[in-house]
Amino acid sequence: MAASTPAHESEPSRTQNQNADTTPHTGGVEAHGIDVIPDGERHGRPRELFGVWAAPNVSYLSLVVGGTLILMGLGLWQAMAVVVVGNLFWALVGLVAVSGSASGTPSEVIMRAMFGVRGNRANILVTGWFASVCYLALNWAAGCLAAFSLADEAGLHPNTLVKVVIIVLVAAATLAISVYGHAMIIRLYLPFTILLTVVFVVLAGYVLQRTDWHYHPQQSLHGSVLFAAIAAGLALVASAPLSYNNSADFTRYLPRTTKPAAIAGWTFVGAYVPSVLFTGLGVLAGTALDMTDPESALESIIPGWFKPAFLLAVVLSAVANNAMTAYSSGLALQAVGLRIRRSRSVALDGTLGVALTLYALLVSNFLDTVNSVLQLMVALMGPTMAIYAVDVIRRRNRYDGHELSDESRGGPYWFSGGVNWAGASALVVGAVAAALCVDTQLFSGPIAQAMDGTDLSLPVGMILAAVLYVALTRRPRSSRLVAAQGAEACAADAEAADAESAGNRVATAQAAPRA
Repeated sequence: MAASTPAHESEPSRTQNQNADTTPHTGGVEAHGIDVIPDGERHGRPRELFGVWAAPNVSYLSLVVGGTLILMGLGLWQAMAVVVVGNLFWALVGLVAVSGSASGTPSEVIMRAMFGVRGNRANILVTGWFASVCYLALNWAAGCLAAFSLADEAGLHPNTLVKVVIIVLVAAATLAISVYGHAMIIRLYLPFTILLTVVFVVLAGYVLQRTDWHYHPQQSLHGSVLFAAIAAGLALVASAPLSYNNSADFTRYLPRTTKPAAIAGWTFVGAYVPSVLFTGLGVLAGTALDMTDPESALESIIPGWFKPAFLLAVVLSAVANNAMTAYSSGLALQAVGLRIRRSRSVALDGTLGVALTLYALLVSNFLDTVNSVLQLMVALMGPTMAIYAVDVIRRRNRYDGHELSDESRGGPYWFSGGVNWAGASALVVGAVAAALCVDTQLFSGPIAQAMDGTDLSLPVGMILAAVLYVALTRRPRSSRLVAAQGAEACAADAEAADAESAGNRVATAQAAPRA
C-alpha cells in the first residue's frame, strides 16, 4: 500500500510535529515537507511575497540577460520592448501561486491534480528536480566567479584549493537558508532586496552616464531575421518566470482565507518590477559595453572603491536565487517518492549542485551545454505552466490538500493507473510541438529551420497544451462531491433492491394459496 504523503516529514517523530507549530515564528529548521500545512500553523500576509520574488530578480543574471538581447542584434527600444513583454509571463507565476494557500501544499503535490500521482512524479523529476540542480550549478558558477575576483582583490590568489573553499562556502551559505526553510526565506529576502537594490542603483548611475540612447546595431535586422531575433529574445526573457512553476511552495503557509488576488498581485509585482528594471539596465549597458564578458565590462566603468560592493552583490544575488531553488528542489525530491526529510533532500540536491559547479569551474567548462539543455527544457516547462494555470482557472482554485496527499490506489487523484491521461497527453503533445519549433545551439527543430531559425516553441507549446488540456478534461468537480454522489447512488440502489425483494416476497405469498 502506498504511504500517504504526510509521512514524508511528519512520520519520524511526534515531537517534530509538535515543534512544527513554532518553526515559522522562531526561525528553527522547518519541520514540514510536502505534507499539508494545518490551519493552526498558517500565518503571514501576501505582501511578504514581494521580497521573496524581488530578491532573486534584483540580480546580476538580469543584467546578463539584458546585455544578451543587444548581442542578439536588437536595437535599444526593440530590446526594451522584449523585456517588458517577456516579463509579463510572471503573471502566470502569480496565478499558480494562489493554489498554495488554497491547499496548504506545495506545487509539487498540487500538480497531481493535472498529471496523476505517478504521472506527476515523472513530470517533477524533470521540470522540478533535474532543472533545479542544473540551475544550482549555473547560478553558483556565476556567483563564485565573482567571489574569485573578490578574493583576488583582497590579495588572496585563487588557486585550486582557494576556489574549492570559496565554492563550498557560497554553497553552504545558500543551503543554510534552504534547510532552515520557508520562515528564513521570508525573513531574509526583503533585506536582501534592499541591499541588492542599493548596490545596483549605484551601478545604474555609472551605466546611465555611458548609455547610448540612440543606439542601433551596426547591421540592423529586418524581416524574418528581425522576427527570429525578437522571438528568441522573448523566449530568453520568459524562461525565467516559466521555470518557477513551483510558486505555491512559498504561499502554502498563508491562511486559506487569504485573497487570491492579493497573492497573485504581490507575487507578480515583486518579480516583474525588478526584473524589468534590471534587465533593462543590462540592455542599457549593452549599448556602450561589450557584454560578451559582462563582469569585466561592468567592472571597467566603476571606481575601485565600489568594485568589492559590486562583486559581493553578484555573490549575494546568486545565493538568493539558489536558496529558493534548493528549497524547492528538496520538495521536488520528496514528491518524486524519496522518503527522507526535507532538510536532507535539500542537502542531497545541494551536494549534487556543488559537484557540478566544481566540475564546471575546475575541470571542464560544460556550462554552455547545461545552459542549452535548460533552453531546451523551456519546451517542457512552458506547456507545464500552461496546464497548471488552466487547471487553477477551471477548478476555481479549489484544491483539497488532504485529497492531493492521498497516494493510494483508487485515491482522488489516482485516475487511470496513477496517470491523468488528459494532462499527460496535453503535456507530451505540447512539448513535442515546442521541440519542433525550438532553436538553440544544441538542437534546432525542423519547423524552426524551415522558418530561418525563428523560435516559436514558447507560444506553440503553451497554447497547444492549454487548448488540448481543456478539450480532454471534463468540468472538474470536488472529489468529495463525487464520493457523496456515489454514496447516494449506492443507497438508492440498496433501497431499490430492498423494494424489489419485498415485492417478490409479497408476490410469493399471494401466489401460495393458488398453488
